[in-house]
Amino acid sequence: MQAKTFMFAVTTAFVVALALPNQLAAQQSQYKLINIGTLGGLRSYINPPSDLGSPNQVNASSVAVGGAYLPIPHSGVCFGPDTSEPFEVIHAFQWKNGVLTDLGSLGGLDHCSAATAINNRGLIAGNSENDVNELRAVVWENGEIHDLGTLGGSVSLAIGVNNRGQVVGLASTSTPDPFSVPGLPGISIGTQTQAFLWQNGQMRNLGTLGGPDAAAWIVNNRGQVAGVSYTNDMPNASTGVPTLDPFLWESGRMIDLGTLGGTSGGPIALNNRGQVLGMSNLAGDQSADTFLWDNGTLTDLTAQSSGGTLWLATAINDAGQIVGGASFPGRDFDAAVWQNGVLTDLGTLDGDCYSFADAINSRGQIVGSSYPCDGSVARAFLWQNGFIHDLNELIPADSSLQLAGCPSDATCPSIFDNGDIAGFGIEPGSDCDNAVACGTAFLLEPTGITQATTITKSSGKRTPQSAGRNFQEIMTQIGANIGRKHRLPGLAPLRSAIHAN
Repeated sequence: MQAKTFMFAVTTAFVVALALPNQLAAQQSQYKLINIGTLGGLRSYINPPSDLGSPNQVNASSVAVGGAYLPIPHSGVCFGPDTSEPFEVIHAFQWKNGVLTDLGSLGGLDHCSAATAINNRGLIAGNSENDVNELRAVVWENGEIHDLGTLGGSVSLAIGVNNRGQVVGLASTSTPDPFSVPGLPGISIGTQTQAFLWQNGQMRNLGTLGGPDAAAWIVNNRGQVAGVSYTNDMPNASTGVPTLDPFLWESGRMIDLGTLGGTSGGPIALNNRGQVLGMSNLAGDQSADTFLWDNGTLTDLTAQSSGGTLWLATAINDAGQIVGGASFPGRDFDAAVWQNGVLTDLGTLDGDCYSFADAINSRGQIVGSSYPCDGSVARAFLWQNGFIHDLNELIPADSSLQLAGCPSDATCPSIFDNGDIAGFGIEPGSDCDNAVACGTAFLLEPTGITQATTITKSSGKRTPQSAGRNFQEIMTQIGANIGRKHRLPGLAPLRSAIHAN
């Protein structure tokens, strides 16, 4: 991907497999499809972990949270995935036991809100406009919304929550700062931003690595926090901003994870073992690689993967399995899993040209997006037990939605530890342009039925297919999905070695 700045955040998931097409002799529904619907507007969405760092958009009790549109005009973009006009008000929602609940906002019906994460106790973290159009970090508890406040400024953002009830994010101070770490598209803070940890009604400033600003967006169940911080206040000539390093905060101490030689880096995911997956510029700030930080050691996964080249990573589970996208001999870009230094090609759905792994759970199940060669809507897939499946073939045949992969500027499929899958669906017969204009969030719950199938493994290696869609266009789309929520200044594009045939 060639661009002056790589806009970065988070994404996807796990395992080891071959690219194995399958044929179904008979199909039984393995999942119950729940069409979450909207609040009367165009669409709804569940933020995937790749957008927000937190893996908790659906909890262990299958309660889902996200944002849904109302048929009420809004003066500008709120903070949903849709940036196409006309703009509509978005409200946070909770889906529980078949009931979709509007969680409201601090500013009333015509002000936006969105839920970003929920823990197993039902505590929901998110963000809301207040009655003077300031954006505030909030939590919903027992149906009530609570403003978490700021650190003296006018803006705060809540991003992750863990099962301890700890919420992390960023909050502004009143000190002017031209380099404040941005949070969401269209938000210019203009004052210093600080990483915070909120618990039991108290917001704690986590400090910085020596520079004026920091932001946190991942917290694990041990209370470890990952984010970014400037290390000084002097802008670099190559990026225009001060040096930005990823950090891990634990036990009151912020640890500088360093970079791969460049002046900008940030975390993508954090597991419960304290391993941090991220991306960093290389020396010269002209390209960026994926890294893994583990117990003090920073490893360049792009440069040190056996079997292929891991370019983009989206998620890591507690077993240390990393998923994303990679190039392999004869293949431009396929979904992949990295484990113990070995990279494995997960393949594509039959007939497709490219694929990308978006999420992984503790069971080693992976979901992702498979891209047709003709540029039509990507299909959501499930990879498990060595095989890749079109999710649309694992739900009832008369289902009301086409389950999509990552379309441009919309949400990606996610999978959770209880086996639930969330994503974005398109209504059959709609005239959606690549699923941007309409559609709804879906939730898949496992039925416990084992699919009665006859699966045949292909012999030999798949041959590259003639792509009707430019490879760089696919890569730009994937990169946009990874980076649209957290705009980290200065993070360079991936190596130019990612190229079309």
